[in-house]
Amino acid sequence: MAAFSKCIPHNCYEIGHTWNPSCTISTLQVTAGALEVSFKIYAPLYLIAAILRRRKKDYYMKRLLPEILQSTSFLTANGGLYIAFFCILRRLLGGFYSWSAGFGAALPASYISILIERKSRRGLLTIYMANLATETVFRMAVTRGIVKPIKHGEVLLFCLTASLYMFFFRCKDGLKGFAFSALKFIVGKEEIPTHSFLAEQAYARAPERPASEAQPEPSEGTPSEGTQASRRSSIAAFTRRLLESLCKCGPRHRCCKHYHDNCISYCIKGFIRMFSVGYLIQCFLKVPSAFRQVFTKPSRLVSLLYNKENFQLGAFLGSFVSIYKGTSCFLRWVRNLDDELHALIAGFLAGISMFFYRSTSISMYLFSKLVETMYFKGIEAGRFPYFSEADTIIYAISTAICFQAAVMEVQNLRPSYWKFLLRLTKGRFALMNRRALDSFGTGASRDFKDFIPKLDPRYATQPPELPVQLG
Repeated sequence: MAAFSKCIPHNCYEIGHTWNPSCTISTLQVTAGALEVSFKIYAPLYLIAAILRRRKKDYYMKRLLPEILQSTSFLTANGGLYIAFFCILRRLLGGFYSWSAGFGAALPASYISILIERKSRRGLLTIYMANLATETVFRMAVTRGIVKPIKHGEVLLFCLTASLYMFFFRCKDGLKGFAFSALKFIVGKEEIPTHSFLAEQAYARAPERPASEAQPEPSEGTPSEGTQASRRSSIAAFTRRLLESLCKCGPRHRCCKHYHDNCISYCIKGFIRMFSVGYLIQCFLKVPSAFRQVFTKPSRLVSLLYNKENFQLGAFLGSFVSIYKGTSCFLRWVRNLDDELHALIAGFLAGISMFFYRSTSISMYLFSKLVETMYFKGIEAGRFPYFSEADTIIYAISTAICFQAAVMEVQNLRPSYWKFLLRLTKGRFALMNRRALDSFGTGASRDFKDFIPKLDPRYATQPPELPVQLG
């Protein structure tokens, strides 16, 4: 454990901005780089979002550019203000403490920058950073031997989260907004317990048409063409009737709302549908990276379609839906009623599907959203207090925790976020003199063993390769 009250007497040039001895110039360089990267991130992001949401022309003319610039300013300020407070704290404290280089400098920088961002986006940013900070703190605790990791813990967490999510989904006014719409899309409206008896009438099978209407009109052409066309139509009609009979002429409990299918075909159709959705989503996510090489290496296109991750995500989503629906139908048959409590069991068992696509990020994010949902439900019930600035404070603390890890123990930070910090600072975050920070006992230079900054001796108090004594 790092000594909290000990400090090293280096200046900010020797520890932080090793590429330039000037604090002002270094801050401007980081800010300029962050501005360029931020605009490249948010410009296409907002443009694609506007196209998908089918925004009107007025949005593109009046609101698109201001929103892009506002989010760009937020991310730029987060990077630029960090290095500024890094230098300010060094001057105020006379040295570096184990908390000041990371957490101390990032806390005010993050708080000020989040105030620049639009209020509608603060909640999403807070959830993401709180999720990331929680994962980082857990890794720190594991490294220090405070806690022991549970085997397949992300799957267990997802099972518990899915269980509660599906319970709220089944309850009246349990979920609202995007969460409700997303789960309705995934598991289908048949699992919403708001269907009345009238719904069964709406889903009742349509009266069959008379044979005279069902028969197609004879087409013009040679007899052989007409015979082939009639054969193809008869085969298609036979296949359609066979599938309909398999779907409808099977067991379906009176409480089940899937009126067009029996319970078995209902589960199979759910698997096929969401498997296709997951497969296509993963394919589209890999298109930008593969598109750059498709002209030089056409084989990349084939590997894109048969990538293992595509099938893993498809199997994850497909099995989640089929297990949930199958368990719900089974419980309706066993208990002879439809109960919201069934969702607790069905959701937990469906969570086992994460073995196909294990992801700590997904589990942590959904758990964070679940905590947020339960907290706001507690506020509505009058059991929890409401803090108007909670999102900004949580964002600032969470970001400061992640910056602390990025400076003092990058091995405990999520690799994707570390790559993002390197991109935002144009690689300057990796130029910190972490060998000097090793004296705090966190293994700051573990992933930077071969890096020694080339410092100008006129501005350095001691050579960077010498061991550092704590003050």
